[in-house]
Amino acid sequence: MKKILISACLAGDRVRYDGKQVPLTDELLRQWSRKGLFVSICPEVSGGLKIPRLPAQIVNGNGLDVLEGKAKVMDIEGNDVTLPFIKGAEYVLRKVKKYNIEIAILKEKSPSCGVHHIYDGHFVSNLIPGLGVTTAILQQTGIMVFSENELDQVRTFLY
Repeated sequence: MKKILISACLAGDRVRYDGKQVPLTDELLRQWSRKGLFVSICPEVSGGLKIPRLPAQIVNGNGLDVLEGKAKVMDIEGNDVTLPFIKGAEYVLRKVKKYNIEIAILKEKSPSCGVHHIYDGHFVSNLIPGLGVTTAILQQTGIMVFSENELDQVRTFLY
């Protein structure tokens, strides 16, 4: 069976910006994990950011805009963290090529991994339609990207 790229936080790894762990509770994800299907990544950590780290959001755009140099990723204190986000996305792309991955399950709302929605860059919990930096780079190369809310679609794709 094909390997699945998955956000490390969804796989139960302690990589979230706040240092918290989200346990792997979804039975389908647990089954796929037991079968060894996952290639787990955290683009933010792979790009050089620490755990815990300040919350970050894309300002004035989405992941595509960041890749095109039209938007930035800023942390809540106003520090530009765009470069680690791009480096992390490029690292993930290398992993995808190495393992010949065609499908990814990424964390919705994340400035790296958001699939359909990201925060608006004002740090007030306002969601907007858009995608994260890693999702953008993966979609540009033809990878099917799903959020953790679309596991039935992932199953259909796999089987």
